[in-house]
Amino acid sequence: MTALMTESLESAIQRAGNAVDLLRNSQRRAFSHGTVSGQFTNWQSEVNAWRESVGFMDQSHHMVDHYVKGPGAFDLLSSLAVNSFKNFKPGMAKQFIATTPDGHYLGDCVLFYLEEELFNLVGRPTSLDWVQYHVETGKWDVTTERDPQSMDRGGRPPEVYRYEFQGPLAGPLVEKLTGQPLPDVKFFGMTDFQIAGHRVRALRHGMAGAVGFEIFGPWSEGDAVRDAILKAGEEFSLLRVGSIAYSTANLESGWIPGPLPAIFSQAELKPYREWLPAKAAGSLAGSFNSSDISDFYVTPLDLGYERLVSFDHDFVGAEALKEHAKGKRRKKVTLVWDAQDMARVVSSAWTEGPKFKHFNMPKARYGLYQMDEVLVGGKRVGISMDCGYIANERAVVSLAVIDEKFAETGTEVTVLWGENPVSTKPQVEPHEQTSIKAIVAPAPYGAHARNAYRK
Repeated sequence: MTALMTESLESAIQRAGNAVDLLRNSQRRAFSHGTVSGQFTNWQSEVNAWRESVGFMDQSHHMVDHYVKGPGAFDLLSSLAVNSFKNFKPGMAKQFIATTPDGHYLGDCVLFYLEEELFNLVGRPTSLDWVQYHVETGKWDVTTERDPQSMDRGGRPPEVYRYEFQGPLAGPLVEKLTGQPLPDVKFFGMTDFQIAGHRVRALRHGMAGAVGFEIFGPWSEGDAVRDAILKAGEEFSLLRVGSIAYSTANLESGWIPGPLPAIFSQAELKPYREWLPAKAAGSLAGSFNSSDISDFYVTPLDLGYERLVSFDHDFVGAEALKEHAKGKRRKKVTLVWDAQDMARVVSSAWTEGPKFKHFNMPKARYGLYQMDEVLVGGKRVGISMDCGYIANERAVVSLAVIDEKFAETGTEVTVLWGENPVSTKPQVEPHEQTSIKAIVAPAPYGAHARNAYRK
């Protein structure tokens, strides 16, 4: 990996003068959901499918698969994860969360324990790069293999298909497909199905609080498995979900996709930045514009991962994270944006007066890391990190981390929308910054997701 670099992340930061300027003016694409169609019917109906019937999603293209194999794989991953690995066995999965040495969030992904000495990390490259760095710089007895997202794969197909179906009728659909009663699998537990004559590995999952499974297997079997699901799903009003609708599912479930990794400033991480290619930097968008990159950092505790953090083992950042737990805290919430203010922002495209930053529907993130300032009484109290429209709730919302004393449901806050000064990212047009009123609500926001997410 290092030998192929044209510029390291550390060199890019030095060239730009500081990390904030590098990220805010990045010319790289913000993000991609791969090659899946944006809509198969219309995105509103597709969103409603996972609430009312069953939605089918093709996730084969927008995530990275990173395989770690060997006698040292278990210990390596445990040393980098805040999660406990106690009783973690083949056929199980977990959300893998990594921190920097100073206890800040570095990345998260889904970790599949496929078989003895074989693991697969699936998600954005951030935490996967961190694992690979320790493989190459440590003395772990492991080998690795990476299958990038389709946009970076050079035309060849993925190694595995990865589908998800979820909704209140997902259970009956599984029973029809397999001819067996729905298996009793806990949230994030794994099981096997037989579909279209093929063994299918399944993760009990539910991005928006509905019953669901994420299934995967060899790419060569993917068409047969997909066609069988679509055929059986006709009875249950199954809809295929395109990338536009899928991008909003996290707003319902309350999961913040990929906050800024805290890797850009600490002296201890300079060797890692010299190892990383500059393209790993990503792009930073939004009204929050501190000159100190560390102001953008969060901890796993800020993100609501307290229940996943375990100090029953030693991991990178453990002692620092213990100290964070003793100090001032922030809480993950949903912010429900004021309807009249949103009407004013959107209508500025065709009315006289100032033109505000375009709010793309249904997902309005215009950088890989969306960071908008949250204010109370003109003072910053938090960061709004991911924003868009939840069709099932008919609401514009964002997921945010804010100071605990302002996190009570019903608290009025202000979100600054748009950049000032305006960056040179290609996704940003000339505009004026404006204020939008918002109300603090729980995360997950939808009552269905809050009450049923892990039942």
